[in-house]
Amino acid sequence: MVFRSPSLILTAVLLLPALAASQEHVTVAVASNFARTATEIADRFTAETGHRVRISAGSTGKLYAQIINGAPYDILLAADAERPRLLEEAEQGVRGTRFTYAVGTLLLWSRDPDVAAAGCRAQLQHLDKKYLAIANPETAPYGVAAREFLLDAGLWEQVRPRLVMGENISQTLQFVASGNASLGLIARSQTGIPVLPSPTCEWVVPRNTYSPLQQQAILLQRAADKKAASAFLNYLRGPAGREQITAHGYLLTEY
Repeated sequence: MVFRSPSLILTAVLLLPALAASQEHVTVAVASNFARTATEIADRFTAETGHRVRISAGSTGKLYAQIINGAPYDILLAADAERPRLLEEAEQGVRGTRFTYAVGTLLLWSRDPDVAAAGCRAQLQHLDKKYLAIANPETAPYGVAAREFLLDAGLWEQVRPRLVMGENISQTLQFVASGNASLGLIARSQTGIPVLPSPTCEWVVPRNTYSPLQQQAILLQRAADKKAASAFLNYLRGPAGREQITAHGYLLTEY
């Protein structure tokens, strides 16, 4: 039989509230293209710190609208630089916490066997009855980039009748992966999804044909004094976070 000192038991009981208080919850609003990467980073962060992270994914435009209407997020990981800047200017984001955590790349992708022979880029010139999926430019930065590329190529008016618009870049990928669209302008980082079918063709869109997809993070005002939220942002921009970001096909910029 093992006897435990009453004083040791009392000490352990008294320590429990302190331990619980030191392990906070962090709620992160994440652009849908980055959701898988953010989840993996969050899991590692939790394993190392004990702080739990809740990921809420959606289009950057919709997440921004939720935040300005009072949604209880601690951090925004946007797919652009504009919304974090607007939040900072409106004093809903903490000044000095905004930074570019990743730079995205636009990819033209297809799993349609009929497209393979012509190639993705060549097929854009002759969609005929085929459909092209893009994210909605009104809410999704990758949709803005897709429209800019198509305008630059002189194809926007030609392809508009054959466009299928996803609410965000994740839904855009679903359209083309399921065959509801023959081609899709997606995020290059999405091609690492294990269950994604093998492509029949893919083409990296030249980065000089659309505005840089600088994805910025910002600490929101409601979490200004939340140590766990600041710790997560530091982890994101640190070596472990950067390793995961590049592993998922994003580019980095110097902070």
